[in-house]
Amino acid sequence: MSAATRDSVSARRERLLGDEPGAFAVARFVRVTAQKSRRIGDLIRGESVDNALATLQFAPQAVAEVFYKLVDSAAANAETTEGLDRSSLIITTVHVDEGPTMKRWRPRAKGAANRILKRSSHLTVVVQPADFVEGKRLAAATKNSKKKGGAR
Repeated sequence: MSAATRDSVSARRERLLGDEPGAFAVARFVRVTAQKSRRIGDLIRGESVDNALATLQFAPQAVAEVFYKLVDSAAANAETTEGLDRSSLIITTVHVDEGPTMKRWRPRAKGAANRILKRSSHLTVVVQPADFVEGKRLAAATKNSKKKGGAR
């Protein structure tokens, strides 16, 4: 099923992909700070799905397991809903947003208390076919070279 044959498109899909082929997966309220999650997100952005899964499988960070499930889910969504080949998928976008922060208190000496912030994050992974991504990059490079050539 392609994006052109969809009857209704969710606002989230419209924002992330528009009419382009691809799929996404979202994990919300993950109990890891956004700063730690962004390190892993930067590690897999632009990689093929198979390479990213291999990298995430052996990454020592705790959030790598969540990203592994997320990438696997996005690839499965692309296979089932869009009919895309898993081996040709590339992770084009990784969003790591801050979630709500739980405030807790820890008792300290002399009756004082320190505030403990338990942060969370929302993770989004978008996968698209490699041939589509390469075509898009070539078109952008051609457009940029025309702009530079015309200004001189």
